[in-house]
Amino acid sequence: MFQSLPGFRDFLPDDCAVRNHLFRHWRQSARLFNFAEYDAPVLEPLEIFTQKSGEEIVGQLFNFTDKGGRAVTLRPEMTPLVARLVGEKAGSLKRPIKWFSVGEQYRYEAPQKGRLRAFYQWNCDIFGQSEPAADAELIALCAEALKAHGLTSADFAIRLSDRDLWLGWLSGLGFEGDRASQVLVVVDKMERDKLDEQIRKLTPLFGPRALDFLGQVEKLKSLRSLDALRAFLSAQELGDEIRARLDKRLGEWADLLRQLEALGVADCIRIDLGVVRGLAYYTGFVFEAFEATGKGRALAGGGRYDNLVEKLGYQPMPATGFAMGDVTLRILLEEKGLLPKLIQAPDLYCVVGGEAERHSALRLAASLRAAGHAVEVPIKTTGFVKQLAAASASGAKLALIIGSEENNKGMVKIRDLAAKKEAEFPQARINEAVEQVLAEGLA
Repeated sequence: MFQSLPGFRDFLPDDCAVRNHLFRHWRQSARLFNFAEYDAPVLEPLEIFTQKSGEEIVGQLFNFTDKGGRAVTLRPEMTPLVARLVGEKAGSLKRPIKWFSVGEQYRYEAPQKGRLRAFYQWNCDIFGQSEPAADAELIALCAEALKAHGLTSADFAIRLSDRDLWLGWLSGLGFEGDRASQVLVVVDKMERDKLDEQIRKLTPLFGPRALDFLGQVEKLKSLRSLDALRAFLSAQELGDEIRARLDKRLGEWADLLRQLEALGVADCIRIDLGVVRGLAYYTGFVFEAFEATGKGRALAGGGRYDNLVEKLGYQPMPATGFAMGDVTLRILLEEKGLLPKLIQAPDLYCVVGGEAERHSALRLAASLRAAGHAVEVPIKTTGFVKQLAAASASGAKLALIIGSEENNKGMVKIRDLAAKKEAEFPQARINEAVEQVLAEGLA
């Protein structure tokens, strides 16, 4: 007896139908915003992920040395891969580059509800555009995709923050480069770490002022409007250069919020500087979509990463993107009763009298399938009553009934299984007859 590995899933037909339902919505949403689909290999050089996220990520990967002696890993995410693809072809790609992918990712971490070792993600990215318009479009796409599943602003919120604003403020406090990044790593984990742990981590940087700094951080994180954010920064003792930098950034915030309002998604946007996305490669606006009620699980996350393409060895190119996972999204949709009943049903079900009639049914099925209809022909012939019951249970719209009497006349009965009406048509014009019945019904 064998079972799937921990953190991996089997997809039986019902589960596969749900998965494909999510994929279908993702693809439809991306195409409404004119994004083009791409894909990349599941197995990649390990270095591309350590280059992006540092050596510490190795503990989260399914990595190994292949038979060619190369250090490789199953992909844990798509961001460095799409950055590589765009970097390689940058000279031939028209800006802005708007790409999306739907694919399976792998992370070696402890499985739990909402977090597995193998999961699907929808990734959307825009390259070659540094203005807030690109950030607005991605945030709107994320929101509209969630709404397309029937979710509303009562079910989810997109928490909007800004690494650039954080770095500007920290620069005014004397923290630059790696030291600023160390502070943001602590801020990113504040919701999980206890106060004593936060102070322990910040003391090497702030000394006895660590607790006072945490008080300022808590105040900054509590702000929920642009005016409140502007007032907080105005009250800070900052140099003229830093103040000018922050004022410019607040103007970009105002531009972004205006565009989000025009895009019709302002109802689900929450200013929340508590979101900093701990990874150091983020450079500007960052955001995360969360459940608005219940356990508050994360549904999506992303932000601007203007330096990554250059970091991978290519020409500099601004970039921003996000990823949405299938696991927590499915859980939320199930809890809200928003997953439709997905039935795989044929359009037509053939009911046949015997082998001679079955042979005729096969010819009709071939013609109808060529026209794009899903047709079920019983592999083993049983009695008419059982076949009609099976046709009704299958979810088919119509049954094609071919008994010996119909077959001898070159006819077929088309039965509307819902209306329980039927009429005879020539087998020779089966395609035309089916189209007519599907469009007009039976008199």
